Amino acid sequence: MLEQHYLTTLFEPGSVAVIGASDRENSVGNVLYKNMLESGFKGRLYPINPQHETVQGQKAYKSIEEIGARVELAIIATRAQTVPDIVEQCGRSGIKNIIIITAGFSEAGHSGAALERKTLEIARSYNVRVLGPNCLGIIRPELGLNATFLRVSANVGNLALVSQSGAICSAVLDWAMSNRVGFSSVISLGSTADVDFGEILDYLVYDNRTHYILLYIEGIRNSRRFMSALRSAARIKPIILLKAGRHAAGSAAVMVHSGMIAGSDIVFDAAVRRSGVVRVQNIGQLFYASKALASRFRPLGKRLAIITNGGGPGAMAADRAGDMEIPLAELSADTIKALNARLPPTWSHSNPIDIQGDATPIHYRDALLAVAQDDGVDGILIMLAPQAMTQPMAVAEVVIDVCGQTSKPMLTCWMGEEQVAAGRSALEQAGIPAFRQPETAVELYYHISTYYRNQMLLLQTPEGSSKRTQKETEGAKMLIEAVLQEHRKVLSEMESKAVLRAFRIPVAQTMVARTPTESLLLAEQIGFPIAMKVDSPDLVRKTEAGGVRLNITSAAAVRNAYHDIIETVQKKHPSARVNGVSIEPYLSRPNGRELMIGVVRDPTFGPIITFGAGGAKSKSSATAPLRCRR
Repeated sequence: MLEQHYLTTLFEPGSVAVIGASDRENSVGNVLYKNMLESGFKGRLYPINPQHETVQGQKAYKSIEEIGARVELAIIATRAQTVPDIVEQCGRSGIKNIIIITAGFSEAGHSGAALERKTLEIARSYNVRVLGPNCLGIIRPELGLNATFLRVSANVGNLALVSQSGAICSAVLDWAMSNRVGFSSVISLGSTADVDFGEILDYLVYDNRTHYILLYIEGIRNSRRFMSALRSAARIKPIILLKAGRHAAGSAAVMVHSGMIAGSDIVFDAAVRRSGVVRVQNIGQLFYASKALASRFRPLGKRLAIITNGGGPGAMAADRAGDMEIPLAELSADTIKALNARLPPTWSHSNPIDIQGDATPIHYRDALLAVAQDDGVDGILIMLAPQAMTQPMAVAEVVIDVCGQTSKPMLTCWMGEEQVAAGRSALEQAGIPAFRQPETAVELYYHISTYYRNQMLLLQTPEGSSKRTQKETEGAKMLIEAVLQEHRKVLSEMESKAVLRAFRIPVAQTMVARTPTESLLLAEQIGFPIAMKVDSPDLVRKTEAGGVRLNITSAAAVRNAYHDIIETVQKKHPSARVNGVSIEPYLSRPNGRELMIGVVRDPTFGPIITFGAGGAKSKSSATAPLRCRR
């Protein structure tokens, strides 16, 4: 017998109490309770309102404690100030799951944050789990559960939408209705004060109704749990992710909306890149990607071939491919030969494959069959613009037929509306992604090919460290522990190189001279040319402090450089402790590149390794790395 997930009664309750249910038109409690009545919920339903004997024709209870029967889920839609006492009553009544619809908590400032902390303390004292506050609620269409105050419902399907924004849920559901998209779950998290993304992902993995998971994220509270759940879930079910707060203005809006820190977008992107998910930029891409995954559209690479009956649309698609860093496939000699034999001599003889405005369905078939056999092509975009000689439906039928004969992934763009609508509809019904604009089609190809690449990255694991490596790093560990005991936060240059050497990273030999005479002896020992740098625990940026001299080639220059470094540093930073001057070889490579590797602390994900261009001209690289990795 399979053990139930601990959140099962939250998302599959047998009984629900709506606290704040109301007869007042257009109030949250009114719409929420009406949705529960009209959605076909088969469990027991209890309206709670101390002011009324009945609510919407149903017997009402003055408090949760008056019910006298087991309640698995309580939904609170009352003023924020009343919530702590209500949660206390729920805890005493044995209720283990609460959804707090009410706003006015951490997103409302210090007083709201204090109210939220008090509410959570009470909930935890009774082992009660809380979804929200400031959330829309949940919808489980197959269970007849609509515990939201939305005016729209959801069709039954296999998509799970998990969102921190109720407005996003509303917009997505409205879009889904007209596009015949169904859901297994719609879950609004609100401020994720308790139940968060990690736990919900864990639940959805075991939910047989859910085949695909869509996430809208504003901020993460528990990054370790989130990443662990994301990686685990992505191994089993496709996950498509949309995150707000990519820029400063968006981050500020996130803080106002949910009271959460959006964090660095480049760090978030690096964190999820190897998690086996695909990240999109807007709601349309969110659903196009989910529909494409459901249709088994599976490009295992990014090399795209474009077949079009118009040069302009082909150029637009090629431009967007360039924007998205999607390489256009190089057609093989055999493919070119086959196309020359089957197409009119006026075809473009390159990719995009322009088969001209008078292209017949046969021309489309011949081009498709030739390109589909090219091993250098990972996917094919077939485009059609309605021209006088064009037969949109006949071409669509050709595409459907060829798609059934080959495993090469195909997507289509039937541009326009009235003349091509039937053909586009036929393609969609056959499970072939079909679009109106070339840019949208190319974006989908990018996201789905990226998804499958990320799935392969997810399966990669680092090699285990050998016993020899463990012994070599023992010294580095002891050095770090000694520095921490001295309450220091920065390693000296000698200490830093000792740590790097322990991990087999090549470093230049470095020695510290405490007098001009010592610097001469060390320079002769190391060999010219040399580099000289001030050795001070108080100066992290030695170049800015005037403490670096490079490419020193003589004994006289060594003595002068020593005095110059000491005098310059003491003048600029009179309180800095100076141990001496470090001497090391001046390494110059004709084609060498300076790199920066550093560690910064992200407020969400913690320590982050940064990597980018180094050198004195790249000061910004520490704050704006080219690449980040946790």
